[in-house]
Amino acid sequence: MTISYDKLWKKLIDKKMTKNALRIKAEMSSSTMAKMSKNETVSMDVMLRICKVLDCEFDDIIGIKKD
Repeated sequence: MTISYDKLWKKLIDKKMTKNALRIKAEMSSSTMAKMSKNETVSMDVMLRICKVLDCEFDDIIGIKKD
């Protein structure tokens, strides 16, 4: 099973927000954003900050893909 951030990217499109704008508002590093672009895991702290910026829940921005 792998993590998918497809829901997050769709939410950004709906909110007309760029990945870079999210990175700045959520105080994430470029390397963390790169990890997310590759569907790699990031810390729960990062996920909480993203949810706070987007005013959403975890399941609104991440999903699980079965291999």
